[in-house]
Amino acid sequence: MDCGTSMVKYILFIFNTIVSVIGILGIVYGVLILKSIGVVEVNGQVGFPIQALMPIILISLGSIVVFISFLGCCGAIRESVCMTMSYATFLLILLILQLTFVVLLFTHREEFENAMGNVIENAWNSEHTYKGGVFDTIQKSLHCCGSSSALDYIGKGDLVPPSCCSGSCLIPTNYYPGCRGKFVELMTTGSDNAKYVGIGLIGIELIGFIFACCLANNVRNYKRRNAY
Repeated sequence: MDCGTSMVKYILFIFNTIVSVIGILGIVYGVLILKSIGVVEVNGQVGFPIQALMPIILISLGSIVVFISFLGCCGAIRESVCMTMSYATFLLILLILQLTFVVLLFTHREEFENAMGNVIENAWNSEHTYKGGVFDTIQKSLHCCGSSSALDYIGKGDLVPPSCCSGSCLIPTNYYPGCRGKFVELMTTGSDNAKYVGIGLIGIELIGFIFACCLANNVRNYKRRNAY
């Protein structure tokens, strides 16, 4: 095999090794975030609070990246056309999905914010949730109060619950801000970070895709020439 093909092979192997490490670090980081968030219990059922969505997505993406990178490493080092092209195909699919996701985040920011706000609105408007249970858990985890503010409780003639306050609920200045605004801010910040990280990943994956196609093509041609 010529020098150029060997160079592409080892570049692709090193590239995927680095990407695998990044994927593993992403998984570890997501697990650490989940651990710091902890679990909550609602009506006897234990689960993650609403802000655990981002680290769960991070863990899922990290797992996918590790799998695809492992396939690329094996394909490169074994000079397997099948594995390398499978790697390139998975990478292309992931690249297209990420590109679509990033474009949607850029072009539908307002719709995204409204959708995130509706999550809180629906939780608040659900029967009985504002008196405890799910919404109380949201307030504890996000350090927020009511859908818009503590006035949501006061307007209903209810006492402001302890989860709404940083101290005594008898002092209005201790009230946390509304959950809708806090959750939208949290998710918007996460989506903004995801956009720029996604752009970087798209560039990296495009390079990997090109190298994989070059390697697979060179290996195929090399084997074809040797067959004669």
